[in-house]
Amino acid sequence: MPNKNDRTSALMIRLPRRVRVPLIAAFAGASALALAAISPSVPVHAQLKAEGTGIQMPGRAPLTFADVVERVKPAVVSINVVNGNARVASGERRQGPRGLPEGFPDLPEDHPLHDFFKNLPREFRGTPNPGQGMRPMPRPRQATGSGFVITADGFVVTNNHVIDDASKVTVTFDEQHKYEADVVGTDPRTDLALLKINAPDKTFPYVKFASGPPRVGDWVLAVGNPFGLGGTVTAGIVSALARDIGSGPYDFMQIDAAVNRGNSGGPTFNLDGEVVGVNTAIYSPSGGNVGIAFAVPASTATEVVAQLQKNGSVSRGWLGVRIQTIDEDTAASLGLAEPKGALVNDVTPNGPAAAAGLRSQDAILAINGDPISDSRELARKIAELDPKSTVDVKLLRNNQQMNVKVTLGTFPGSREEIARLEQGGATPEMNALGLTLAPAQAQQGAKPEGVQVTEVDPSSDAATKGLKSGDVILQVNSQTVSTPADVDSAVKAARGLGRKAVLLSVRSGDQKRVVAVQMKG
Repeated sequence: MPNKNDRTSALMIRLPRRVRVPLIAAFAGASALALAAISPSVPVHAQLKAEGTGIQMPGRAPLTFADVVERVKPAVVSINVVNGNARVASGERRQGPRGLPEGFPDLPEDHPLHDFFKNLPREFRGTPNPGQGMRPMPRPRQATGSGFVITADGFVVTNNHVIDDASKVTVTFDEQHKYEADVVGTDPRTDLALLKINAPDKTFPYVKFASGPPRVGDWVLAVGNPFGLGGTVTAGIVSALARDIGSGPYDFMQIDAAVNRGNSGGPTFNLDGEVVGVNTAIYSPSGGNVGIAFAVPASTATEVVAQLQKNGSVSRGWLGVRIQTIDEDTAASLGLAEPKGALVNDVTPNGPAAAAGLRSQDAILAINGDPISDSRELARKIAELDPKSTVDVKLLRNNQQMNVKVTLGTFPGSREEIARLEQGGATPEMNALGLTLAPAQAQQGAKPEGVQVTEVDPSSDAATKGLKSGDVILQVNSQTVSTPADVDSAVKAARGLGRKAVLLSVRSGDQKRVVAVQMKG
C-alpha cells in the first residue's frame, strides 16, 4: 500500500457508500446506464448505421454516442441507501453532560438557559448507557450508488459495498420514478449484489450482459451517479483486461472513462448497448478521476448474478490454505525447473486441506491434472469447483511429487467466519485454555504427531505456565491427540467431570514436559 503520508502516492479506492469522506473511489453513486427501450419489456441494443451520421463507421471512431445512450439510459438507476443501525461516526461531536454535544454546559435547573438546552432536538442528545453515562443516539445513514436493471420484472445489479448493511434501499430511474427494493443476495468476494424492485405489476426497461469479452481499445460508455449528479454519461476505451487490483483472485477490466465516487455499481456499455462491466473501483492519487477505473467483467458478473438470483448467495469451493506465488528464488530452493505453482504458507485448522494432510511449504503444482501457474490461478480454479467435490492435488514435498485427494469445503461467506476458521475454529473449550491450535507439522520427515500451538492468550494460565507458539501438545489428560478437535473433546470431558484444570503433555523443541493448565470460566 502507498505511504499514507505521501500526498502524491496513488490510492486504490473502493467507491464508498458514505458521502462523509470525499476521498473515495469505489463507486457508491446512484445512477447507472439506463436502457432506452422501445418496449420496456424488451432489451434494446444500439444499432450500427451505415450512414455518415451513424454510431460507428468501420475503422473510424464514432461520430456520436447519443443513439447508444438513448437506448440504454432508461435501464440505469440511482440507488439510495438508508442504514438505520449506523451510529454517529468517529469525528463527529461526542456527547457531553446530559447527552448534549461535548462542550455544552451542565446547567442547574434554575439556570435561565436550562430549558433551552433541555429541549434541544433529539439528534443533539443521547440515550442512557447504564454504567457509562450517555451514549450517542443512533443516527440513520444515507448513501448513494448506481445500478442497472437486467430483467423486465425489476432485478437490479449493483455493488455489494453500496448496499452493505442497508435497512432501506430505493432505486430511482432517470425519469425520477422511485421504487423500494429488496436485497436478493450479495457476494462480497466480487463486490456484487442483486436487488429486486417492489413493483410486481410494473415492467421495466433493461439491459443485457455482453456474451463475449471486449478488446483493448474498444469504445465504452460508463453511466452512473457521480457525486449525486445522476444520469451522467462518460466515454472512454478499454485500457486493459485481466487486471489484478489486490481484491481477491478475480480479474478486473480497466477503462479510462471518467468514473468517480457515486458510480459504484453502474454499468459500462459497449457500442451495442451491452454491459461489459460493473464499475467497482478507481486508482487515484487524489480520490477523483484520473482516467484509471476498474470494472467487474461481464463474464464474472453473469455467473455471480445467476447464482444470486437462484440461491441468494454464491457457493464456491474452499481448500483452506494460505498461499503465495512461487517466484524464481522459491523455485530454485524447491528444485523446480521453472517458477510455476503455489506455495502453501499456512493451513487453516480444521479445514479441507488440513484434513487431507497438506502442510506448510507444500508446493501445489496442479489441480485435477491442470497445471497451476500462480496463486491466483489456484484460487480461481478452486472457487470454480463445487463445495464437497473431491479434487486431485499434485504437490511437491521434500523433493518428492505426490497426489493428494482433498474434499473441498464451502468458501466462508464473511470475514468474521474466515477469521474464526483461521484462528482454529475457536470453541469455548479452546478459549478456556487460551490457546489457538493447528495440526502439527512433521519433524525431519517423521510422521507428524500432536497438535501445534499457534497462539497463546497472554492473560491465560497457559501463558503463565510457559506455553508458547510452536509448542506441540501430545496428550491431554493421558489421551493422545492429533487434531484440535481431539483437544476440544478432551477438555469437554474434563469439564464434564467438574475439573478446573487439564494435564497437558507438551513438547518444546527437543524437550518434553507435563503441564497442568487451569481453564477459564
